Amino acid sequence: MARSNIYERKYLWKIGLIVTALIIVIASVIYTNVLARSLQEQERQRLQLWADAYNEINKTPFNVGDCEFNFLSMIIRNNDYIPVILTDETGKVTGSRNLADDRTPETDPQYFNKQLANMKGAYDPIVMVTPISQIATSPRAAGAPEEIKQLIYYNDSYTLRQLRIYPYVQFFIIGIFLLMSYLAFNTARRAEQNKVWLGMAKETAHQLGTPLSSMVGWVELLKDTEDPDGIAKMAGTEMDKDVSRLQLIAERFSKIGSIPKLVESDMVTSVRNTVNYMKHRASSKVAFEFNSPESIKAKTNPTLFDWVIENLLKNALDAMGNKGKIIVTMSQENDKVIIDVSDTGKGIPKGKFSTVFQPGYSTKQRGWGLGLSLSKRIVELNHKGKIYVKESSKNGTTFRVMIPQALAV
Repeated sequence: MARSNIYERKYLWKIGLIVTALIIVIASVIYTNVLARSLQEQERQRLQLWADAYNEINKTPFNVGDCEFNFLSMIIRNNDYIPVILTDETGKVTGSRNLADDRTPETDPQYFNKQLANMKGAYDPIVMVTPISQIATSPRAAGAPEEIKQLIYYNDSYTLRQLRIYPYVQFFIIGIFLLMSYLAFNTARRAEQNKVWLGMAKETAHQLGTPLSSMVGWVELLKDTEDPDGIAKMAGTEMDKDVSRLQLIAERFSKIGSIPKLVESDMVTSVRNTVNYMKHRASSKVAFEFNSPESIKAKTNPTLFDWVIENLLKNALDAMGNKGKIIVTMSQENDKVIIDVSDTGKGIPKGKFSTVFQPGYSTKQRGWGLGLSLSKRIVELNHKGKIYVKESSKNGTTFRVMIPQALAV
């Protein structure tokens, strides 16, 4: 029905928003990675240019005032952000740039070995080969190497590293903001719903109270009327029962609209009376079974808690189509009172276990979807307990109610 579709659309909206968020995250990560690869390639090219300049200065004698020397020196000085370590062919560190200024390979070899290992794992080195003939000032000795090989190891710059993690940090911050916003909005919405519940309940109790007071007087007058056939008296007696029922309903709405007083009572007696009340009003095709200890004492509001059991029994009758079996089982465990209401109805889909307690959700054509919602409010808000679907299948459903056994004797 239309009210049920509200929650189905709400679920689809949530799925849609999650999928949209994932698409945005994936697209952002992909785009950031493209930028990172582009920047990575640019850094590789700049470092190659830096290596060529370094190699040219090493192998060619320049005067300090030469334009070419100044240009090559400027290229070397401009690398002030890419971390670099130079080694010889044996792996010995011969120089570094853009690492810790207060450390040298001689004073802190462990630090440089660690940085070198990280660079080796990140990228292949740039190899600089300088012929001995270009830098030697004397003839090469027999058997001496013809060239000097140096290896330049490097890693990502600080900017590139930050760019790689930027989308994750960004979406973490956005996620925290959205979560806080959702919690704040949800809290405000629940507070507003509670105010509406309280206002409607109090107004309903008030509206019922005035005509009920008048009806009580008329019923008493009808019962005292002279009637040889006794029809008026019988009608008055039956009407008195209906008026008492309406008074109970008004009392329930009055109590749910305020903070109810909890008193210690025998829950077995209270639940049994409610089961018997529903049994006498159910179809003869419905079998009732009640299992419990002799007595369980707990602190409750009997008027409201009986309403919870009544709603669960009505829900079971509707699920079975007034044909089947209802089993009510009471037990006591770890200072908690447990009540299971089982039926042999059509069952509830697992995805609807939470939805059935939401206001307005109903599978009945003329249902308002308030019974289980009211029951949840009474159990959790007024009795600090818990109500949920314990299990359900095509063969039936079991609802469980758990409340603390406060002030048990």
